[in-house]
Amino acid sequence: MDGLPTLKLYNTLTREKADFAPIDPKNVRMYVCGPTVYDFAHIGNARPVIVFDVLYRLLRHVYGESHVTYVRNITDVDDKINARALRDFPDLPLNDAIRAVTEKTETQFLDDAKALGSLDPDVQPRATDNIAQMIEIIEALIAKGHAYAAAGEVLFDTRSMEDYGQLSKRNLDEQQAGARVAVDAHKKNPGDFVLWKLSSDEEPGWESPWGRGRPGWHIECSAMSQRYLGETFDIHGGGLDLIFPHHENEIAQSRCAHGTDVMANVWMHNGFLQVEGRKMSKSEGNFVTIHELLHTETFGGRKWPGEVLRLAMLMTHYREPIDFSIKRLEEAERLLSKWPAGKPGDSKPDPAILNALADDLNTVAAVQALHALASTANADAANLPVFAASAALLGVLPKETEVDGAVASAIDALVAMRLEMLKARNFAEADKIRDELAAKGIQLKDGKDASTGERVTTWDVKR
Repeated sequence: MDGLPTLKLYNTLTREKADFAPIDPKNVRMYVCGPTVYDFAHIGNARPVIVFDVLYRLLRHVYGESHVTYVRNITDVDDKINARALRDFPDLPLNDAIRAVTEKTETQFLDDAKALGSLDPDVQPRATDNIAQMIEIIEALIAKGHAYAAAGEVLFDTRSMEDYGQLSKRNLDEQQAGARVAVDAHKKNPGDFVLWKLSSDEEPGWESPWGRGRPGWHIECSAMSQRYLGETFDIHGGGLDLIFPHHENEIAQSRCAHGTDVMANVWMHNGFLQVEGRKMSKSEGNFVTIHELLHTETFGGRKWPGEVLRLAMLMTHYREPIDFSIKRLEEAERLLSKWPAGKPGDSKPDPAILNALADDLNTVAAVQALHALASTANADAANLPVFAASAALLGVLPKETEVDGAVASAIDALVAMRLEMLKARNFAEADKIRDELAAKGIQLKDGKDASTGERVTTWDVKR
């Protein structure tokens, strides 16, 4: 695009970083696998939310807000959801029970995502609202010889696809079935995976040509991405753990059903997350949800603001593993405390920020450049709009704190008094006013008026 750096993205499919060329620059399309909403989202779930939100913001900046469509799904049918529904809502019809479970956890996830500074995707479809589309794809796969019914299930025939395994680079003979697929005698091949399975009376289900049942995990994303983005689209994202079997099987279903060479042109995956140097798990006692971090004193004995959690994530490149620690959060909080609040106005992000993000979302370099910009904005308020525009692109723009009118007037009076003291070279009294305001959380920023060259002072409330 004119005046903007060339966007380069690492593609898991090719194992290379290359220039990004959308299928249609006026209709850039991205799909990201969202949460399975059987429980509150943990901090590992926050990483793709933040990473792909930054990419979404960057795409909107480069191609225009109206020319980008971001779809992030909600998985609301799953064996864990079924178990939770039976436990929590035993008196409701099964399909109503899973809706009751998932609506609560979905609402919490969306609240958590907002607290992390993320924009809403353009479309957030629920799997259970797309059952008809899943059945349609399964019917196409059967008709084309890529799927078969056996023992109450419809399975994808992995041997029917010559280049199955391109994304994960796994040889089909070495494949092991995915975590949600049992290796059973009724399968033609051990790697064949479930598209549809019959439901018992104790399980939720929908009517289909193969009987009352429910979809397999992988078919859900194939159906939702096709419905909202088309048979082939630009970017598909998610966590590194989804490469196999989930994303590999999405590709197989979609390509074979639609007869396309690719499902998405670019596949992007964020790295794994550890907590204090250990794999996060309930058995380790270090499993922490976004909600707990925001609203309880579970981690480090205190609550953590969403902007601190977000910046802590962005201080590591998205493809690298991240150690989520109290030390890292404290470092992010120190940085934020030095950044001024402000509004971008008509200003554009600084080229250093754009160049960093255009290089495969190098948020590490972008944060470093942003910190340098913060120093210039603190030194001269005229630089504040460019800093604000740059911070907004990363989703870490410090919030302006609203102050009661009478209080604001009193602060303005003290600031004016300090300026008079400075003019009179009464530095001791000027410093005393500054220190008294700082003790109350009021931060002063000195600069010069661009037209007159006179000293001006702005103030902000430290968050």
